[in-house]
Amino acid sequence: MSESTDSRSMPTPDHLLHTGAEHPVDPEDLVMASGRTPTPELIEKARQDLQKYGRIAVERLLP
Repeated sequence: MSESTDSRSMPTPDHLLHTGAEHPVDPEDLVMASGRTPTPELIEKARQDLQKYGRIAVERLLP
């Protein structure tokens, strides 16, 4: 048998990996990064976290 050439079975190159802190993060993105469904209450909490911690707020979820 030959080896699989399916790109899903290969590791992601380092230059494609990022946590998001180097890009703008919306409150909805922050809620979804936590694994939860965005609700008005969670979006407001995420908005407050972004104001308090800035872009590093996502690093608190995805170190």
